[in-house]
Amino acid sequence: MSKLRFLVSLTTRDNDYQIEQATSAETAASKLNVELQIVYADNDAINQSTQILKAVQAPAAVRPHAVIFEPVGGTALPQVARAAVTAGIGWAILNREATYVAEFRKTSTAPIFSLSSDHLEIGRIQGRQFAVLLPQGGSVLYIQGPTENSAAKERTAGMQQTKPSNVQVALLKGQWTEESAQKAVRSWLKLSTSQRAAIDLVAAQDDSMAVGARKAFQELPEADRERWLKLPFLGCDGLPKTGQAWVRSGLLTATIFIPPNAGRAIEMLVDALVHKKHLQEAAVTAAESVPSLEELQRH
Repeated sequence: MSKLRFLVSLTTRDNDYQIEQATSAETAASKLNVELQIVYADNDAINQSTQILKAVQAPAAVRPHAVIFEPVGGTALPQVARAAVTAGIGWAILNREATYVAEFRKTSTAPIFSLSSDHLEIGRIQGRQFAVLLPQGGSVLYIQGPTENSAAKERTAGMQQTKPSNVQVALLKGQWTEESAQKAVRSWLKLSTSQRAAIDLVAAQDDSMAVGARKAFQELPEADRERWLKLPFLGCDGLPKTGQAWVRSGLLTATIFIPPNAGRAIEMLVDALVHKKHLQEAAVTAAESVPSLEELQRH
């Protein structure tokens, strides 16, 4: 087989986890001698669909042997997946399961699979962090990812499963970016109800949104600002240079380390295409609290 060509489609450049996804893909591609193209959808599902379809429909000499993508919208692009599979192109979905995978695998000669973080468990870990940090109960301002995104929905569901019943949650919506969370919190602060809200902790479904929330509170007059910035701030992703560094510096109280999986998907595709290894339909990576729940208890 000629040198493998892979296309990696990520959601946005404005998110530390997506940047780390790109880095992990580049590292794996370099190690395995894979020609790699990375594109960003700018959080636009139609843009993502168009970008991938253009690559899939390119002449055989230049089109990718496989597509690895993290879906932006509510679906995992079933029509584009069908076009790719029909063209004999491998298809790896990151951080999302798709019902069509089982169906397409029955007839496809190309590898098709999903590789995801366990988003329910990520949510459960965050709910346990709430329990440790609010032993007497309290209220959490919680910034969720996009409503239509299954990872965001599963993280919320997992959090609801493990948070203590005496912890109340006020939900805001973000777009996995610092700016979106900053805007959401700014808008919430303008509500008369927010002035009376007794919030004990601020949590977000990723570290960039947690930092965006902090920035919104930093814009307040000094007396209010101090009150908000003294609260615990929690995030997710926990990457060494961002989330974990922010925990060490005190910007965040805790995060959840979610291993980037784009590089692993490249390794799996090479195993399937070069070494003819059979891949399971869905694989899951494990997340962990940073610091551990035991250390957090001593906080």
